[in-house]
Amino acid sequence: MPLGGPRMERTLVALLLNAGHAVTIEHLVDAVWPNPPATARHQIQDLVSRLRQILLDEGACASLISTQRAGYLLQADYDSIDAHTFDRLVASARQDAATRPDTAAAGLRQALSLWRGEPLAGIRGRRAEAAARAMQDRRLAVLQECLTLEMSLGRQYDAAAELYTLVARHPLRESLVAMLMQSLTATGRRGDALEAFRDLRKRLADELGVEPGPDIERLHHETLRYEAPLPLTSPMSLPLDTSGFTGRHVQLARLDALLDMTEPGATVPTILVLSGTAGVGKTTLAVHWARRVRGRFPDGQVYLNLRGFDPVGPPTEPAEALPVLLQMLRVPAAQIPATLQDQVDLYRGILAGRRLLIVLDNVRDPDQVRPLLPGEPGCTVVIASRNQLTSLVAIEGANPLPLDLLSTDEARELLIRRLGAARVAAEPDAVEDIIDRCARLPLALAIVAARAASHPGFALAALTSEPHSPGADLDAFDGGDHATQVRTVFSWSYQTLTPGAARLFRLLGLHPGPDIAPPAAASLAGTPPEQVRPLVAELARAHLVTEHIPGRFTFHDLLRLYAAELAHLHDGDTERRTATHRLLDHYLHTAHAAHHLMRPHREPVPVSPPQPGVIAESLANHGQALAWFTAEHAVLVAAIAHAGKVGFEAHTWQLALTLDEFFYRQGHWRAWVTTHRHALDAARRQAERSGQAHIHRSLANAHARLGQYHDAHIHFDQALDLFTELHDHTSQAHTLLGIAWLHARQHRRRQALDHARQALDLYRATGNQTGQANALNSVGWYHAQLGDHHQTLIHCEHALTLLQNCGDHLVEEAGTWDSLGYAHHHLGNYERAITCGQHAVDLYRKIGDRYNEADALTHLGDTHHATGNHHTAQTIWHQALTILTELQHPDAHQLHTKLDRTD
Repeated sequence: MPLGGPRMERTLVALLLNAGHAVTIEHLVDAVWPNPPATARHQIQDLVSRLRQILLDEGACASLISTQRAGYLLQADYDSIDAHTFDRLVASARQDAATRPDTAAAGLRQALSLWRGEPLAGIRGRRAEAAARAMQDRRLAVLQECLTLEMSLGRQYDAAAELYTLVARHPLRESLVAMLMQSLTATGRRGDALEAFRDLRKRLADELGVEPGPDIERLHHETLRYEAPLPLTSPMSLPLDTSGFTGRHVQLARLDALLDMTEPGATVPTILVLSGTAGVGKTTLAVHWARRVRGRFPDGQVYLNLRGFDPVGPPTEPAEALPVLLQMLRVPAAQIPATLQDQVDLYRGILAGRRLLIVLDNVRDPDQVRPLLPGEPGCTVVIASRNQLTSLVAIEGANPLPLDLLSTDEARELLIRRLGAARVAAEPDAVEDIIDRCARLPLALAIVAARAASHPGFALAALTSEPHSPGADLDAFDGGDHATQVRTVFSWSYQTLTPGAARLFRLLGLHPGPDIAPPAAASLAGTPPEQVRPLVAELARAHLVTEHIPGRFTFHDLLRLYAAELAHLHDGDTERRTATHRLLDHYLHTAHAAHHLMRPHREPVPVSPPQPGVIAESLANHGQALAWFTAEHAVLVAAIAHAGKVGFEAHTWQLALTLDEFFYRQGHWRAWVTTHRHALDAARRQAERSGQAHIHRSLANAHARLGQYHDAHIHFDQALDLFTELHDHTSQAHTLLGIAWLHARQHRRRQALDHARQALDLYRATGNQTGQANALNSVGWYHAQLGDHHQTLIHCEHALTLLQNCGDHLVEEAGTWDSLGYAHHHLGNYERAITCGQHAVDLYRKIGDRYNEADALTHLGDTHHATGNHHTAQTIWHQALTILTELQHPDAHQLHTKLDRTD
């Protein structure tokens, strides 16, 4: 937040350090100036006033800083200040120290994780600098407390590494040197411990002219008396934790909860399966959590990489893995049996009655890991795999924990941890681009961060520009090490696929949408649905795709790029174009059928027959059509844009037109405009004048729903001209009704009535009864707007009779019932008005027309209010307001005003 200078910064710091307490002007003067000027009090008032304005501009409340008799008070939630959160977490952890030291240590680590660099960095002034020193001392004291707890839990190795760094920063602090000596002695490094004491003695003599204190002298003598390093009785083979681990709070909490849920009387070991795509951070999370909870496993912790997806060699077989595990458990190599069964028996016999944490990484399949599982409860096994290992869940009772991508906030935090807060804050756009281009994949983010860290003088934007080159996206994430190249990591899973699954994976790289259902995948591959489902399941087991909701599969952008890259390498231009044609045909023909189910009496847009291998989805009724459109909405929008880019012009505009009824009913007006602009461009490139006319009319309706009346008039006029030129009288009438509605929205009721009458004449000339009913309802409605409610009843009752004779016309019926309810309301027939209005609401709700449902609810609320039933009216208006707000419709403001006025 830009504060505009050091005085403003010192003022804010002084208020924050005393948040919740009044700060006197004298205190603020002392915090801002070492030698205050005569106008200091006046300047403080001005600084506080400007600070309030800055807070207001940043979205905070100006009253955050209030004027008090004694000075100024900054109001803030206790936990909104990280120093307060730190103190709270420390206090909570200390309560657990005596009974649950592992929980206490974890709590202190959580508190320490709040620190980012030096406190109040760059803020000068006596009070600020004193406060910063106090904070640093508090942090160091808590860190020492945390390390003491961790050493009591057997974590001397890690403590020694951290204490070396702390002693280098504070070489004269005897308590730190003493802790370092203790950790070194406990890990068999007595010589290093004695050397640490000698270094301290020399520094104290050289810099202060004193000798070490009695406590550390006593420790020195105790260290000298040890004749051998302290033995380690338990295996501790966990890899080092990742520096700057961040995020995964939900998953860590879940792992903690599963561990806590282990019952004392359990009959089987606890098995936790972390699954997820390559590079998502399974190993990192497993190791981080294992290190965090290892104090609860006094008999040791072991880690083994089973290399289930190693490109260099085959996976590690159980007969190879068990000897390694047995040696970790201190079994001499000469005593390890020759046969696999004997090895399993010895392994499980050693584990019986002990509490070990076993981490098995890169597991290929359940058979690879089953012989390595303990035979009795007490031990916990953490398995990391790209496959889901569902049979372990079903048979051994393993607890699955799928690992997804990082959230955007977690991805940003990862970059902050690796690159520093200042560098990340300096280029927010570049950081967002890095996160997007890396698809929030930890491996890719880590590689990019490593490259950025190795070039501290480079702008981050220079890194983000690299992935945009076509066909080179994965090359931009090449970290230089073969084992960490994103392409290589993904290839390990790809190379294990059957040929059919590998081909499907490649073709999925051509799919433009965020996810795909198996029927669409079948058309994409030109494979019968019953044959494609096992292939999709194979990809899901390999975590190359994820079933993120039942029946819909997705993969993140880097895997998509990898799949597309493979398609360009292995599948020719003709094969790729044919696959894209089949995919677009699938969506077009299914959408065409769904649109007809939603508006059965509307003349459909003609489409060409589908390509061989395309099987459109079978939809039986209106409800299934609406459900399909809802599920595929985002995919269809992407498909329309993609079709235009790759030269499928007819698919672009035809698919867009099949969506307009769905967009209209669901209120997706911005998507409506966006897709139909693509459609209009495609129809123009094709010189398809009928298509252009229909798109202009559809675009006009979309702009009108958004309140963009000028644009709506332009498109309606162009549509009317084209339909006139094409001698399409029915479409002319449809367009005239749209123009009438638009005039009514602009309070030109007489012009609206005139256009509705013109439409009625055209419908009568063509014998279109549904059109006549629509036009009669419109004429009746505009009579109501002009105050002639009796004419409304005449025209709308005639319309209702026509509709009921024509069959299923729910949309038209709903609108007519709404008009009748409105007319009865204004004629004082409130009971009849409520009946008609409720009919309209029910029908709109049934067909999923959300905007008109809100409109009918508003009218129904008006009638209840007129009868004196204000509570019911308020409830109904709130229902309408909720819909309009979700749709971001301009009518929401008007209804909000009505509610405020009548509240």
